[in-house]
Amino acid sequence: MTGEYYIYMAIAGVLSMVGMYVSSQLKKKFQKYSQMGVKSGLSGKEVAEQMLRHYDIHDVKVVQGQGFLSDHYNPMTKTVSLSPDVYNGRHVSAAAVAAHECGHAVQHDTAYSMLQMRSTLVPIVKVASGAQQWLLMGAFMMMGTFPQLMLLTIAAFAVTTLFSFVTLPVEFDASKRALVWLDETGVATGAEYEGAKDALKWAAMTYVAAALSALVMLLYLVLRYASSD
Repeated sequence: MTGEYYIYMAIAGVLSMVGMYVSSQLKKKFQKYSQMGVKSGLSGKEVAEQMLRHYDIHDVKVVQGQGFLSDHYNPMTKTVSLSPDVYNGRHVSAAAVAAHECGHAVQHDTAYSMLQMRSTLVPIVKVASGAQQWLLMGAFMMMGTFPQLMLLTIAAFAVTTLFSFVTLPVEFDASKRALVWLDETGVATGAEYEGAKDALKWAAMTYVAAALSALVMLLYLVLRYASSD
């Protein structure tokens, strides 16, 4: 193995630890701000519905999902799915997460370009991510006899890496929209607003860590292919 291999593996290891740290911090922040109520007294469901009405969006439903921090907006079904803790919670974490997911609904309603690009990539990413494991296994096994398979593997990882980086502005923009709305409407002000901002910052960092990890893996595969010539 070349020295570059060990360098990339070391970077990947560091990024993996960073990802675990960020994920741990996000859970801690959510739990911390779950103890801080909002003076408005609104539940996550009510925050979401109020934000949607504010932006004159009436064709998006707010539903209760399952799991912990499983919140998401589905542009295909036009639903904001909130985890039970967020849907029913009357605290800063619930308000921040609910407003963030509605930020995606606002992006969809206003045809935000990066969200449109991300949505366009979704079908391709599903195929690429589903094939990655098998492609990777085959590419390493057949490196000497069929190096072209590594090119196909690189293409699959390039698609998912691109998706990870396109996701970043989408997530940051949704948080920005959420925080502006929370502040301007008075749903979360002062310490509540700062708590929401802190929680959403760590949520965004999970996407940053994932994007960097994907990039390192892609660069490693390119390096392996180049060194096989």
